[in-house]
Amino acid sequence: MNLPFRPADFAASIDRMISLIATVLNEGDSIRQLLDSIVTQTLPPDEVVIVDGGSSDNTVAMIEGYRDRLPLQVITQPGCNISAGRNRAIRAARGDIIAVTDAGVRLKDTWLDAITAPLLRDSSLDAVAGFFLAAPQSRFELALAATTLPLAREINPETFLPSSRSIAFRKSAGEKVGLYPEWLDYCEDLIFDLRLKAQIGQFAFAPAAIACFRPRSSPRQYVRQYFLYARGDGKADLWLARHLIRYATYLLLAPLIFALGLGLHPLFWGLYLAGGAVYLHQPYRRLPSLMRRAEDSSAGTWIFCVVMIPALRLLGDLAKMLGYPRGRWWRLRHQPPDWRGR
Repeated sequence: MNLPFRPADFAASIDRMISLIATVLNEGDSIRQLLDSIVTQTLPPDEVVIVDGGSSDNTVAMIEGYRDRLPLQVITQPGCNISAGRNRAIRAARGDIIAVTDAGVRLKDTWLDAITAPLLRDSSLDAVAGFFLAAPQSRFELALAATTLPLAREINPETFLPSSRSIAFRKSAGEKVGLYPEWLDYCEDLIFDLRLKAQIGQFAFAPAAIACFRPRSSPRQYVRQYFLYARGDGKADLWLARHLIRYATYLLLAPLIFALGLGLHPLFWGLYLAGGAVYLHQPYRRLPSLMRRAEDSSAGTWIFCVVMIPALRLLGDLAKMLGYPRGRWWRLRHQPPDWRGR
């Protein structure tokens, strides 16, 4: 005998429905690794919603080729930025559990299971922070990973703000904070994280929910990336004290110590060495762990990374120092919404 359908049954199924979303733009060369990794998930998504921002290559055709393997919903929205694309995908998603990742990423087979399990277990929980690992393919990328990307052991779950290449949340919670800020082109996921955390409290941390991605492959790409990150900080009024400390260190403190050290006690040169040790401690501490996973762990690779790490730290700081005032100037001219709600 068939029992009558009850609306509560439908609501319960939606609450446990998992929608995996991503945005793409001209990712024809890399989209296959993401889609293949979604296909092999130990917990298959109930739907996959991908928004294309107007690709001029074969990205959309590549995605469409997976319709027989994935429950796809493909939306084309030319000209949208990553925030607008994510918001369009979230609004189109049918489930209330939203798992977010990015193009250029390869998900571990257990990623979706690990990042959604806390939400499925605890109905009072609203957001889960996943993690990410570098997948370097050259000596330069290996040195860059050591310089810029934290290891899991460095993470404090109480303060960690996840990248939107590895995060899951309830759709209802995301909507309460207005989803992603469409006026912001970089650091948009940090603003979303901060607003969500202010609304719900601490994220659950799922370090086993790992998204693997390739670091930038050249100094030019790296400098551009960190220039844009810092410009996004300026636009969003993020980390003012952190940026001011960087300017003070490079423009005031370092020149002062250098000038004093030219004619005074060698102790002043010792200050440089002590500062350098603090400055480079974490990158050099990460390097052995990364080298154990590297295809090339030769002495030449070790030497290259040891020499390159200080140069990369300097390049990144210079890029940030150039990008941040550009963002602040944009903010003065455009007066964007106060995302803090004040």
